[in-house]
Amino acid sequence: MDINAEIGKLDWSHEPKGLYEPIGYTLAAGGKRVRPRLAILAAQLFGGKVEDVLPAALALEVFHNFTLLHDDVMDKATVRRGRPTVHVKWNENTAILSGDQMMIEAYKLLSQVPEKKLAKTLRLFNKMATEICEGQQYDVDFESRDDVTIPEYMEMIRLKTSVLLATALQIGAYIGYANDEQQKKIYEYGIHVGLAFQIQDDMLDCYGDEATFGKAIGGDIAENKKTYLWLTAAAKGAKDELAMRIESREERFKRVMAVYKRLRVKAAAQKEIAKQTDAALACLEDLPKNEYTKQLRDLARKLAERSK
Repeated sequence: MDINAEIGKLDWSHEPKGLYEPIGYTLAAGGKRVRPRLAILAAQLFGGKVEDVLPAALALEVFHNFTLLHDDVMDKATVRRGRPTVHVKWNENTAILSGDQMMIEAYKLLSQVPEKKLAKTLRLFNKMATEICEGQQYDVDFESRDDVTIPEYMEMIRLKTSVLLATALQIGAYIGYANDEQQKKIYEYGIHVGLAFQIQDDMLDCYGDEATFGKAIGGDIAENKKTYLWLTAAAKGAKDELAMRIESREERFKRVMAVYKRLRVKAAAQKEIAKQTDAALACLEDLPKNEYTKQLRDLARKLAERSK
């Protein structure tokens, strides 16, 4: 299944163009397409049909991109996937409204799931959507707090990042023929993969290559985000240094990165990524062994080692 081809079939040539063109622009930018791939893999793992899970897979990708549109406005991000963000290319009002429409389009796609599977799929999707909003609010709240703990951070990224991956897997497994216990296991796999994914994202924001990463390096530091790296350094006694107000974005990045280097926080983050990846792989042990299990295993490792 070529998920990019399926996304390319979605028609955004409607009026008014100011509403729909940014949606086409956003989805045409590419991306890893991890969420729809996971939904389809999970369905195949349990013998499900791709055509049955495809509407949900597309809905998950459209919904994910909707969250990015609004996230970029909130973070004042200027680059996404190597291109200007929607609020930069158009304006903030357009980004907000087109994002709203993307959420509606996601539900329209979701409504095409086979009727006998639709009610539970909607419940899972709605729970996920609420949790993502909760995670985003915690992320915003943490910017103005200097007492955030690593456990609080892990819960925030579970909500903001992991539940979307985990729900994509559970929906795919459910639309396939997985029983409740199998759905629980594959959901847990997604949670651990998501935690590893987000901590790797935190690292790339500091240590990645901007051309490869697809967005500006140092955004988390500029926005005073309480990332795994920041919290690890704070736990090692550097909270006052990290809290210093420095007007220059470049100087602040330089100062914080010096703290990270001195306290070896990159190594600590890498250790946590490996721990979460191992936990994800352990969740697959009780699931059917076939080519799709192997793909899920390979994907967990690949996401933990990615450079973009």
